[in-house]
Amino acid sequence: MSQSPAGAVERMGVRPGSIVMEIGYDDDCDEELRDAIVDYTGEEMVDEDSDEVVDVVLIWFREGDGDLTDALVDAIAPLADDGVIWLMTPKRGRAGYVEPSDVAEAASVAGLSQTSITTVSSEWSGARLVGRRSGGKR
Repeated sequence: MSQSPAGAVERMGVRPGSIVMEIGYDDDCDEELRDAIVDYTGEEMVDEDSDEVVDVVLIWFREGDGDLTDALVDAIAPLADDGVIWLMTPKRGRAGYVEPSDVAEAASVAGLSQTSITTVSSEWSGARLVGRRSGGKR
């Protein structure tokens, strides 16, 4: 039972016109999801060297890709105030699987809160991470 890429994009809260930065792309990434994001937003994704303020940072991260906390801290800088980070990790049993406890610890150290998890494809899961807001204002 596979989720449709368009359905995954909608669950991710990506909107038409959203600017999405992609970090950690490799040939194992889900191309259907990537295409669906571009189709839905009407915008090409920007890479990590861009100096644009972005609505969403999409990180493809596998065990062995380096320090997850550092990757998350780096992803916060270009993010709009109400932006979100989607951390894509291989599903359990797949090469590069990242333990949920490692994700939770890295997010906490980076000052982020995990708000949801979704299956984005047969190979990848996504964790939605947002900055902690102290005042609750928008």
